Amino acid sequence: MNKHFISAFISGLVFGLGLLVSGMANPDKVLSFLDLAGAWDPSLALVMAGAIAVGLVAFAAIKGRTHSLLGEPLRLPAKKDLDLRLIMGSLGFGVGWGLAGFCPGPALVALGAGAPKAAVFVAAMLAGMAIYELLEKTRARA
Repeated sequence: MNKHFISAFISGLVFGLGLLVSGMANPDKVLSFLDLAGAWDPSLALVMAGAIAVGLVAFAAIKGRTHSLLGEPLRLPAKKDLDLRLIMGSLGFGVGWGLAGFCPGPALVALGAGAPKAAVFVAAMLAGMAIYELLEKTRARA
């Protein structure tokens, strides 16, 4: 096994365990977090704040670097402006998250844990990705 495979495995394992422990893979907990007018559960706000803090530290640590610790080139997004496609995609993501209680990472973790709702969500997510690819190919030809 090479160092990239081991690094990816450990990162995925830690991420998946974090999603399970924090409750992010439980759609009922997520929907309770999103229910601001009802029985709001603020605990996921702490999870998100912790994730943002880790991200800020990580981005500060790589500032000025061109390669990762494993020697791979760092590929950070170059585009910094907001456009209609980004806004509409964000709205679509938020609506899907609010309706299903899943986003892609936690849905895959829940699918691995055998949650039937996650199977439906992942199937719909894959269908949406396929439709997006078809639309992009059509758009590129036009």
